[in-house]
Formats: sequence, C-alpha cells, structure tokens
Amino acid sequence: MLQSAPGLPVLRKSVGAIGAVVLIALGAGPAVADDAAPGLTLGRIAPIDGVKPGSSFEVPVTFTNTGTEAVDKIWLSYSVTRGLGHTELPSNCVRYEVASFDEAPSSSDAVCEFDQTVKPGGVYSPEKPLSLKALDHALYDDLRVVVSTYENGPGDGASQPVRGTGPAVKLVERPDAAPAGAGSSAHPDWDAAEVAVTAANTADFQVTADRLKGRVGDTVPLKVTFTNAGPAWVLRDLGTPVTQVLIKMPAGTTVTKGNGFCDSVAAGRYACGTSQSWVDEGDGETYTFKLKINKVVSGAKGSVALAGEPRPFDKNKANDTTDILLDTAGGGSTGGDNSTGGDGSTSSTRGTGSTGGSGTSSAGSSGSGGGSTTAGDSSTTGSSGTSTSTDGDLASTGSGTALPIAAAAAGALAAGTGAVLMVRRRAARR
Repeated sequence: MLQSAPGLPVLRKSVGAIGAVVLIALGAGPAVADDAAPGLTLGRIAPIDGVKPGSSFEVPVTFTNTGTEAVDKIWLSYSVTRGLGHTELPSNCVRYEVASFDEAPSSSDAVCEFDQTVKPGGVYSPEKPLSLKALDHALYDDLRVVVSTYENGPGDGASQPVRGTGPAVKLVERPDAAPAGAGSSAHPDWDAAEVAVTAANTADFQVTADRLKGRVGDTVPLKVTFTNAGPAWVLRDLGTPVTQVLIKMPAGTTVTKGNGFCDSVAAGRYACGTSQSWVDEGDGETYTFKLKINKVVSGAKGSVALAGEPRPFDKNKANDTTDILLDTAGGGSTGGDNSTGGDGSTSSTRGTGSTGGSGTSSAGSSGSGGGSTTAGDSSTTGSSGTSTSTDGDLASTGSGTALPIAAAAAGALAAGTGAVLMVRRRAARR
C-alpha cells in the first residue's frame, strides 16, 4: 500500500501530471515520432534467471535496421538496477551512476557508441557481448537495453561519465540471424527492451514492536519496525509496495496519533505500506503511534504481522510476526474514550484491508513516497512518514486536488495520449 504524503510528494506528482497534459497540449506528438525513428529494432532478449551473486554473465544483443536507408552511427545503452553492476567497459562506452528519484530506483548506465554504417535490412550485434556482474545483494533486478541513432545518455541526477578502459568493440553483421520485426502501435517500444534478471539469493523480512508500559489514563508511544535483514535488496513492480505490515492494537487502548504510512482498516487495526517499491538490505520502515490507555484488560496484547503476499526469497518465517505487549498499572477505566477490543467501541474504517500486497488501499486510493492524512483534521507527513494528527483513525487522502488531476489524466488516456506519457517516462529514465 504505497501512500501519498499530503505535502511535497503529492505536489510533485500533481505537477508531473499537469506537465504531461501541458506537453500534450503543446504538441508533444513529434517527440514520439523522433523516439520511434528511424527503423532500428532490437531482437528479443530472454529473461535471465538463476544468476549467482558474485558471478558475471553476458547480455546477447542483436538489432536490425528495419528502415530503408543506411544509418551512419548508432548507440547501445544498458541500464541496470542496483543489484547489478558493469564489468570492465570497452573504451567506446561510458558509464553513469544515476541516483534514485521519484519512484525510480538508482541505476548504473553504460552508453556505447559505434561509428559504423548499418545497412538497411542488416542484423548486427557487438562483436563481444557486454558483460554484467551480479552483486552480493542482487535478487530481482531490471536490465533496460536501448538502440538509437542519438546519444542516449541519462538526464538529471547522473554522475559525470567515466570512460571504459577495455579494448574498443565493433559491430559485426549477422547474415544468418533472423531480422527483428518492426514495431507496431500495440508494441511501440521496439527500440528498447526491459529484461528481468533474477539472482539465486534470499532476503529476510522481519517485524519488531515495542513493549508498552503505563497507567490508566497515560498516553504512551508505540514503535513498530519492518526491516529487510538481507542479504538481498527487494525490488517490486513500479507502484507496488514491498510488503504490508498489519498491526492490531492491544485491547483497552485508543490510537490518539497515527502514522502517515498506515490506514485504519477496522477498529484498532491498521495496514501499513512502504515508502517505495523497493527496500535495500538493512533498511525498512518505522511506524510510530501514540496510544491512550483507557482501562486495564487482563493479558492485553496486540500483534504485528507481514501480509500474506508471496515471498519465496524469505526462508525465515519465524520473525514475520510479533506481539505488542502492554503492562498496565492501575485499575478501572478513564471513561468517554473508545478503546479497542471487546468493549463494543467502533472507529471509522476504510474497508476490510488487503493482505495480498496489491498496493491499493481499501478506499481505492494509492500512491507512493510518503504518508496519508488522517480523518477529521489536517495532518502533515515528512520523510519519516509520521503523521501530526492528534486523534482518530487514519483515513483516505484520495480527495482534494488529486481527483481533478486523476480525471484529467483519464481523459488524456481516453484521447489516445498514453503513448506520449509512456515515451516521456522512458525518456526520464534515460
């Protein structure tokens, strides 16, 4: 359940959506044509599975000049996510390190220039395939390959280029290879390929929670943590949370301050998402709450559990759950406050809550990069994802300026502008 903060992250997304519409209005159509020209088509690159961390592997790339004229110079670029790295590059290639931005993880990009004539109808490949290495934290990684007639380097946020030190590599014609087919409106990305690279590695997801102690009437802090103990990082599909953390508060307590990454899904129950679609090894999320102790409930305890989405990489299931223990001094009840568990109280809810890791809250709103607002008052969430709300369960942030922007985006897609948006997004990654 990726969440959207009410402050800067939402504004950044809103500006991005408005900018896309403005580009369309200003005539972004020619950019699509430029990106699709002039007739270079990649051959299929199969997914790469079972790579061992620490090992190297080659990337077989072929392309066809599907145009009607010769091309005097081409560039091949290879972009890999942080579990992969480049080995020694030829001297006709340069490497950039690109920091993560918005919803995109960091990458390492190599751009190779070939100052050779490519004949129409000819199938070509580098005489020596580019080699990549799987790092110790590799697991689910992405390789993006692009062939172009222009220097396809990354944009803002990239380091200064570092030139390769190995012998220069040339293109060679492959007369026995089958030509690649030209692109179509159904598959416009014919000059680029996204390749999944899966390593034989593991990542241990685990949760912990504070032990609470206080008297009736006290308000006490609660900290719940989700940690990826590694050794691998975990990358999900764009817009999909790494996992969901399901929290049940101890009976006899009321949440007076929620967390921006968490949604109330029932009385005293919360589903908490992640700030990005990936989590590095040794990293995770911290969810903080404030609970008021309303009354003594014998043996009161809450629970924390990871949602039930598939995690074949996580072999240790023993630390996927933990208890929230509450030691209460003093008897009776403070009265007037709803409390969780067994006292007939209710709270506002956002549905039943998902345990499948789909990344969508029960209220139908989703996003990334921050926390949500809470019901009944305005709250603000910073990078830590902690809400400043003072009472109530958390509620959806799907209203406000996000709705007209979403409607405008839907209208743009209906008008056939999806291809423009996709090309612009591709260009940003480059």
